[in-house]
Amino acid sequence: MEQVRQARNVAVFIFEQVEPLDFAGPFEVFIAGSNRGQDFKVYTVAEKDAPIQAVGGLSINPAYTIANCPKPDILVIPGGWGSRQEMNNETITSWVREVSNDAEIILSVCTGALIAAKSKLLDGLKVTTNRLAIHELRDLVPASTEIVEEARYVDNGKIVLSAGVSAGMDAALYVVGKLLGEDRARKAANIMEYDWRRD
Repeated sequence: MEQVRQARNVAVFIFEQVEPLDFAGPFEVFIAGSNRGQDFKVYTVAEKDAPIQAVGGLSINPAYTIANCPKPDILVIPGGWGSRQEMNNETITSWVREVSNDAEIILSVCTGALIAAKSKLLDGLKVTTNRLAIHELRDLVPASTEIVEEARYVDNGKIVLSAGVSAGMDAALYVVGKLLGEDRARKAANIMEYDWRRD
């Protein structure tokens, strides 16, 4: 008899001046790929229990704070202008580091890579980010880290990083396929009527 696996917790971190599609794109992908909530439980998490103002003035109410959120199996770290401030927020980088110890996958989108770098998760890995922020990432990582400038996403096993904005959806679909099979990822892309780019 097949054992039923508990749904994986997917924590989507949000912060002031987060890029909307950086977090909402992967959020939608994991919902679409969840088999009606059976395989992924997707939620937002922020440092504090207060509305977040994303880029463009979009207001989001986080479901949880870093102090009370369910233990993430997958952590999505989006980018946006606010990542430059959050990467210097020791409370956040410590939390990301702590979560990464037990998480199955950390998915960085766009300049979320800056937060991942300052959380000391990228040493010796292949990494990417939004092409307009490659120079910022280069300044943060050690020489052992290889920056891949033209990739939509790169997979280091536990740590997956994507380029800018819509590339986060491609990377999230890749993660769905990695965990649940490519058919599930293709089905999620079809549900969203999204043209999945795998390169």
